[in-house]
Amino acid sequence: MADKKRIDEVTGVSTAGHEWDGIEELDNPMPRWWLWAFYASIAWGVVYVVLFPAWPLVHGATQGVLGWSSHGQFEKELAADQLKKAPIRAAIDRTPIEQIPDNPALFEAAVEGGRSAFKVHCVQCHGSGAAGGKGYPNLNDDDWLWGGNIAEIHYTIAHGVRNPDHDKTRLSQMPAFGRDGILQPEEVSDVVSYVRLISKQEQASPSAQRGAKIFADNCAVCHGTRGEGNRQFGAPKLSDAIWLYGGDRDALTASVTNARYGVMPAWGARLDPVTIKMLATYVHALGGGEALPDKATARPAAAGKATQDVKD
Repeated sequence: MADKKRIDEVTGVSTAGHEWDGIEELDNPMPRWWLWAFYASIAWGVVYVVLFPAWPLVHGATQGVLGWSSHGQFEKELAADQLKKAPIRAAIDRTPIEQIPDNPALFEAAVEGGRSAFKVHCVQCHGSGAAGGKGYPNLNDDDWLWGGNIAEIHYTIAHGVRNPDHDKTRLSQMPAFGRDGILQPEEVSDVVSYVRLISKQEQASPSAQRGAKIFADNCAVCHGTRGEGNRQFGAPKLSDAIWLYGGDRDALTASVTNARYGVMPAWGARLDPVTIKMLATYVHALGGGEALPDKATARPAAAGKATQDVKD
């Protein structure tokens, strides 16, 4: 470390008094352009504090003489967008859900609105492409627990699934056959063998043969004699390759032993009616939506309490 400053012989500039391994620091003045930029930034900071919200207070912040804020600008733009969309939203609101697909312009607007709402409220469970995951249904296929026409989808979205505080919710419950001692472990194993047989995952076996009798006595009342399912009870089809919690032996054993109890929010209590209609239209348009029956009603028949499947 040098003891004092000196004038560098090569540059004629005073040193800063620091030296390390023969290298000395020159005390060059800041470039004028940098100083002017620095002073300009200070001046702009003063102007900004005067014109815009800047200083935090106990409640809120200083407003600034212009009275502008990014939050206020957002609300203004949002209000303008809502005003622009008001006519189409009003048309969707007054059109029965069953008739929306018959109006191409209305249908397109509802699908796009539903797509946006789905990204905000539904992707957390069903995924960005609505393909679902373990415990969360795939909305692209044609396997529906409660029905897949647009009115039934609308009802399910509005009232949810297994919401005990909502009297119109979809409700079903499969017994915990193993946990509650209804079936012994070997009987659970046999009925799983039968389910895997009718879903074409295993070959016929003595275990599946025994399981057929157990299935007929305990499961067919909801799932059908051959596992074809029953939408009235929300009991899924067991003879296909679509499984909500998995169709392997371990997953089926866990389902039969302990049952499942998936819950979907009643979105009608959280979202406005137009958004519910747009969501139903979007989900119906994903590819698995079904046609309405000849005498469809806006409110599908609500299912009462019943046993539930090994998929949901």
